[in-house]
Amino acid sequence: MNDRAPLRRLVLRLGLLSVAMFAFGFALVPIYDVMCRAFGINGKTGGQYEGSQVSDPSRTVRVQFMSTTARDMVWEFHSTADQLEVNPGAVNQMIFVARNPTDRPMTAQAIPSITPAEAAAYFHKTECFCFGQQVLQPGERIEMPVRFIVDRDLPGSVKHLTLAYTLFDITARTPAAAR
Repeated sequence: MNDRAPLRRLVLRLGLLSVAMFAFGFALVPIYDVMCRAFGINGKTGGQYEGSQVSDPSRTVRVQFMSTTARDMVWEFHSTADQLEVNPGAVNQMIFVARNPTDRPMTAQAIPSITPAEAAAYFHKTECFCFGQQVLQPGERIEMPVRFIVDRDLPGSVKHLTLAYTLFDITARTPAAAR
């Protein structure tokens, strides 16, 4: 009987370890979501804008726009301007242009990020092409708006922020019927 006691303790410890690992894996999704919102990663920003849309004309913030394509993405992709000077609280818009130069339909997904990380909670996209997938036919060109508000509560130390998009080719992951 004494010979089995160490084996039982080992099995019990391994069982507890398995349960703890499962719980940790289950908790990773909300932890990841919190981290993305806190640092503006993966397009997670301050969420739905519920404040008033009264702008603060006494203050301006420079919003810079960057657009890149992933290594395997052949589309042309850029914003119509490099930056905007905006007043916190005002609704703003920037147009991004994408063109599919290939001879086949392609599907893309844009992943945004905002820097500095502390500004992500104060940047509210009300309309964005990054909310869905973009399907372009061969040679097709599209203009895609981004409407946004920089929250009036943005810390005064933040005078410049960057909204960057990376465009990924997800054609292989989308059903042929959707293309």
